Amino acid sequence: MSHNVTAHASLAGLPFLPELRLYQAGAEVGLWTHSGGAYASDRPPPFWAFAWAGGQGLARYVLDHPDLVAGRRVLDLAAGSGLIAVAAARAGAAQVTATDVDDDALDAIRLNAEANGVAVGTARLDLLDPAAHAAADEHDVVLAGDVFYTEALAGRARAFLRRAARAGALVLVGDARRGYLPERLFTEVAAYDVPVPRALEETRRKRAMVYRLT
Repeated sequence: MSHNVTAHASLAGLPFLPELRLYQAGAEVGLWTHSGGAYASDRPPPFWAFAWAGGQGLARYVLDHPDLVAGRRVLDLAAGSGLIAVAAARAGAAQVTATDVDDDALDAIRLNAEANGVAVGTARLDLLDPAAHAAADEHDVVLAGDVFYTEALAGRARAFLRRAARAGALVLVGDARRGYLPERLFTEVAAYDVPVPRALEETRRKRAMVYRLT
């Protein structure tokens, strides 16, 4: 329910993306605790409540290169807050769909789209489900931010993104060196120093790269 988003996050600007606003958690530890802990709950951790560095970098790249998405069908994979989807819609995409497996994330995406005055559709998409891979064939552009943070998720994301590329989609990934990005498959197209909450990343700035799947 959207009340869970508004109860634990507030609408705020992003220094790196001044064009946009996002529902964000102010007390990171408190929100993780509310969700049962990152590793001790059946509920997904609230990834939707933060503007992760890789996602910010990719959103910046899309906003600065609107020709990449303008007039095209765009998919934001494992969207979390929907930040990248919102950026794509703001940049002129004809249709934007943001996917996640967390109901709170889907609510956050809808609220963030509304707050920024753009239209973003939402869909529950589980990369464990082979049937979900059909979505890879239905979009002109596939965007993914910070999806290579575990080995298992990285493997599933890689398979989905490669299928999308084979179907003719432009595939762009934002990554802040989460550890499992198969760099041999990608070409770096941009890099940014992104301000991040110290409580979240243990640093005040994080290097975010944008890659194109080749």
